[in-house]
Amino acid sequence: MKTDKLYYGAAYYDEYMPYDRIREDMRMLSEAGMNVIRIAESTWATMEPHDGVFDFAHLDRMLEASAAEGIDVIIGTPTYAIPAWMAARYPDILAVTRNGQEIYGRRQNMDITSPDYLRHAERIIRRLLSHIQGVKHVIGFQLDNETKAYDTRGPRVQAMFASYLKEQFHGDLTALNDHFGFNYWSNRISAWEDLPDVTGTINGSFDAEFRKFQRKLAADFLKWQAAIVEEYRRPDQFVTQNFDFDWRGCSYGLQPDIDQQSAAESLTVAGVDIYHRSAAELDGASISMGGAIGRSLKKGNYLVLETEAQGNPGWLPYLGQLRLQAYSHLACGSNSVMYWHWHSIHNAIETYWKGVLSHNLKRGAIYDEVCRVGREFTLYGNKLKNLKKENRAAFLLSHEALTGLSEFPISSSLQYNEVFRWLFDALYKMNIDTDVIYEKDLLRDGFIDAYDTIFVPALYSVRAETIPTLRKFTERGGQLIATFKSFFSDGYLKVFHDDQPHGLTDVFGMTYDRFTIPTKETVTFRDTAFSNMTENCMIPAPGIDRNAETGHSPCGCGNAASSEGGLTIPVQEWMELLEPIGAETLASYETAHWGECAAVTRNRFGKGTAVYIGCYFDADILEKLLATLMSARGFDTETLHFPLIRKDGINDDGNRITYLFNYSDAPVRYLHHGTAAHALLTAQAVAAGTELTIGPWDVVILESANEPL
Repeated sequence: MKTDKLYYGAAYYDEYMPYDRIREDMRMLSEAGMNVIRIAESTWATMEPHDGVFDFAHLDRMLEASAAEGIDVIIGTPTYAIPAWMAARYPDILAVTRNGQEIYGRRQNMDITSPDYLRHAERIIRRLLSHIQGVKHVIGFQLDNETKAYDTRGPRVQAMFASYLKEQFHGDLTALNDHFGFNYWSNRISAWEDLPDVTGTINGSFDAEFRKFQRKLAADFLKWQAAIVEEYRRPDQFVTQNFDFDWRGCSYGLQPDIDQQSAAESLTVAGVDIYHRSAAELDGASISMGGAIGRSLKKGNYLVLETEAQGNPGWLPYLGQLRLQAYSHLACGSNSVMYWHWHSIHNAIETYWKGVLSHNLKRGAIYDEVCRVGREFTLYGNKLKNLKKENRAAFLLSHEALTGLSEFPISSSLQYNEVFRWLFDALYKMNIDTDVIYEKDLLRDGFIDAYDTIFVPALYSVRAETIPTLRKFTERGGQLIATFKSFFSDGYLKVFHDDQPHGLTDVFGMTYDRFTIPTKETVTFRDTAFSNMTENCMIPAPGIDRNAETGHSPCGCGNAASSEGGLTIPVQEWMELLEPIGAETLASYETAHWGECAAVTRNRFGKGTAVYIGCYFDADILEKLLATLMSARGFDTETLHFPLIRKDGINDDGNRITYLFNYSDAPVRYLHHGTAAHALLTAQAVAAGTELTIGPWDVVILESANEPL
């Protein structure tokens, strides 16, 4: 969705404040250049203190005070945290999960299929939206909060699942038994009423289908809310949801517990919550990953509805980083930056999740930097909003594959999203910007022609229609790069009984039927795998004097050159013993016991190329391999390198916007090529051939006439 301005703001809750300071807060928000607040999503008990008794006093205060300062408002439906009276009066609302029935206390503890819950949720949504109808500065609605099914699996949900399966298999028990392999351990059923509770199953296929059903429950719940909101909203008001991500102490990868793309069908604009490490660990990769998924949901611009100002202990940003982070979101295609939270909360579980203001509620260093960002957004926002991204490479992601690898894990430390980020982060460091696509996207007319390269991380479960589409993509001239654990099973996690990789042995020019967990095995990369091999482990970056400017020293990782002049490194976590049938071997295993088998292959197929990476290994070496593969396709993998990150897009004026980020403590240099540009933040004219110096944790934004990169 395109917007008429950049939105900059924070979540605000008058209910959480230790004393009445709403006028002062709105004045400080306005002074900081903030133009939007998010309210209401977390305070159902305040708005409905007793069953059927409503009190919108806090809401009215926030609406009145924000209007006085010209601040827009996003209203959240407050359905993700139920009041205590509801749990006491309707105990069945609390979800039954794998661990038993929930006990009241935390948020998101309810069964989203409960008729009592849905009845009360609809009532509060309707009363809330009726109350604020006609309020002009309410610009949109956020449905719920980081929605999932919360592992609800009580008797009603089990019955719903049985009905879902009965419809899916048209009542055919033979088909159901066959698809799930229920003959194993006498799990076969002869009557629908004998379908067992999935909680006790030992069948990964059955469990994975239930988790798919749970993802659907969550998506359908949001669609249900969207239909209610649609009855009240004006045409100029948007509907969004703040989707979150898989979590590894920060936003990390594809969210496993909701089909976000399906849920987004009911939205006018996708929203995301992106949290990441800061200080010395800030690298921008999680922001870029979150942006790629955010763009994928509605195929365009999105909103960052939550990100941190200070956040968790250990996330305190260095001075300058808050500004760097804000522009990093815009460079990925976001039309907003909104912080959780405006102020640091004085009690409860998020006491140490700090906001824009610290606990003393006074102006401080973080607030001052927010003010600087707000001033710049006000001045340059019209140049930066609605950035159109034009990427030539994409990741094919799959919830089914993610679930499959959680049912049959590689290891506790190497899961689906780790494989995705292994590839994504390597490309990010080389300044190759990527999109995210899904299997159903491949069926859209002309979609596969939009990309030069498609990356397929660990596509363990693959839909039948995906195979011919990827064949066609490669045959027409595309580059297909897939990893281990791909094309192994169907949509029900039933392993294919033909040669692996299923349906694509001729495309990849290899097959395999042996795989194992490595112990002391190594893999040797041949010189052809590294056309730009140097003494240093990392990709060379002529645009940066990396030893002098960033403190990087030549690699000391201990990788050894082989007798053939290649590079030998340890294999980690997983290895598939590939047998080439026409493919070129880029890397092979060093083992005396299994013969010489390939580890990485490359094959010509039609006009295109297919690469299969059969094992997991050091990320720096992966980067070198991908640099060779991508440079052969015309991608520039040598001019720029992390910590200098470049991101491009086209603005509303049809001009190219180029962001240059320095994610380091030392200055970096950038040599500007192409047409003359204008540096927005400094009003500096930048001619072709100009060398720019970008300070520590700083950003330069160039506007120039659009031309192909």
